[in-house]
Amino acid sequence: MRGAAPDRVPSIVGRALAVLTAPTRAWDVIEAEPSSVPNLYLRLVAPLAAIPAICGFVGLLLFGVGVFDVGMRPPLGVALAEMLAAYVLALVEVYVLALIIDVLAPSFGGVRSRLQAFKLAAYSGTALWVSGVFLLYPPVGELLGLLGGLYSLYILYVGLPRMMSVVPQRRLSYFAVVLLAILVLSAVLGTVTTRIRDLGGPLRMAAALQALPT
Repeated sequence: MRGAAPDRVPSIVGRALAVLTAPTRAWDVIEAEPSSVPNLYLRLVAPLAAIPAICGFVGLLLFGVGVFDVGMRPPLGVALAEMLAAYVLALVEVYVLALIIDVLAPSFGGVRSRLQAFKLAAYSGTALWVSGVFLLYPPVGELLGLLGGLYSLYILYVGLPRMMSVVPQRRLSYFAVVLLAILVLSAVLGTVTTRIRDLGGPLRMAAALQALPT
């Protein structure tokens, strides 16, 4: 029954593998299993969303960023602030996206369910978060992260009719509107991390100039 109170979410590793390798079958199981928003946050979203945040932090400290063809490591405080901001915003984005999915469902013949919408937003982020491990090596991490994001969108597309009871004929239009919402939401939240990154600009520039050969 939808909305039943849970005690736990299945193994993160097992569920991640199922969503990544067989999303259609995985959504059938996810739709029927009992859960709750706090439980999903604690046992699924929080651990997985930490992957790109932590790996991006470590990658910056190990390899830095390219400035004037020089690999420059950011100040520790700036890198740490970016990591924390990216992590918190990822948690916020999942919840806001779930609200949007839930509110839009009736407009496309679907059925509103806050829990099912949150499941959809949370589990569809699996590919993006798992691909965050490649941020340990920034030169390739962003590209592979983009591919992970695209696969997450596919997982979301597959799950829409199952989780929100949307009629197949309206799934594409529903997905298009949700996609637009994701782009706008990502752009808005992304300005926060950009602001934080800009705070370390002068320090990074000074480090880059010191690293230049004399």
